[in-house]
Amino acid sequence: MPRWTFSRRDLLRAGGAGAALATAGGALTLLLPEGGRAATSHTTHAQPTSNANNHYDAHQTSMTVGDVGPDAIGIDPMAFLTTFDYGTPSELPDGRTLREYQIVAYDKDIEIAPGVFFPAWTYNGQVPGPTLRCNEGDRIRIHFVNAGTHPHTIHFHGIHSAYMDGVAGIGRGSIEVGQTFTYEFDAHPFGTHLYHCHAVPLKRHIHKGLYGTFIINPDPRLHNNHRAARSRHPDYPEHAEWQEFVMVMNAFDTTFDGENEVYAVNSIAFQYMKHPIRVERERPVRVYLSNLTEFDPINSFHLHANFFDYYDHGTTLEPTLRTVDTIMQCQAQRGILEFSFAGFEPGLYMFHAHQSEFPELGWMSAFEVVA
Repeated sequence: MPRWTFSRRDLLRAGGAGAALATAGGALTLLLPEGGRAATSHTTHAQPTSNANNHYDAHQTSMTVGDVGPDAIGIDPMAFLTTFDYGTPSELPDGRTLREYQIVAYDKDIEIAPGVFFPAWTYNGQVPGPTLRCNEGDRIRIHFVNAGTHPHTIHFHGIHSAYMDGVAGIGRGSIEVGQTFTYEFDAHPFGTHLYHCHAVPLKRHIHKGLYGTFIINPDPRLHNNHRAARSRHPDYPEHAEWQEFVMVMNAFDTTFDGENEVYAVNSIAFQYMKHPIRVERERPVRVYLSNLTEFDPINSFHLHANFFDYYDHGTTLEPTLRTVDTIMQCQAQRGILEFSFAGFEPGLYMFHAHQSEFPELGWMSAFEVVA
């Protein structure tokens, strides 16, 4: 398949309503609002493809045309939302749980929009990396192999020794190409955390895709059997009430000029607008949200026609913000959103970044609420 690059400026010059990208006949086409003109000479004429359910027609948006494959980012983007890696568990002599994970860093092209490929650096061949999940107090052991073309590390947000911090020049530092290292620490505090490469230049290693979500479930026994702790822990019946999704806000500089051309949640432009996330109306929703966008100081999340409670960093059992519909996150900030569509009219409910340029360049999504 031909591989194309395009600049942010090409899109912005294409029209104030936002241009859509299509590939047809081996060339990249900008699909414009009526009366618009493309600012690039390398175009062909293409007819927009239709979505069987016409999901995005309801909002009359411009977006990419066509679809990506189920393994475009190394994992089915729909499966990524609900895939949690609990590692391989075993019991330590003191009775605690040991969880072991295998992470390999290697280079891989990913498809971030139909026909638009990005030369990524990945953890386990996917961007974002796998969502690692464990319980508060577990012993964590991560066997890391650097099979890429540059020195890499894994830096976990959380509490651990300096030797396990995964920072170049501190402790074990960078893992050279072909080398291995095992990170090991106890899982605390509970919350929604991150892991990412901390090799230099840091902005390039993060932007290229070396990041993922790291969730530590609260242990209800350590928190007075708090209902919120029980609802976040899969061993308790309250957890089954919830619909949980992992979302990583990210972006891609396809021309390597220090400006992003594509914005997304979970790497693919407009993925969850074309394929809305199906939620049951009467069950509450929990989103583990984090921001790994490089080259922009903040990213944001706005929910249409509803409000949510927000737990900054996920390290509290009571919301840090109540009844809000928009939050901002700087890079590496994360949190938990909880909301409900109980009693709502079934249908599509949009969510997106509220920097208006970001949705036009891919960070636009929707929930499909079903009775």
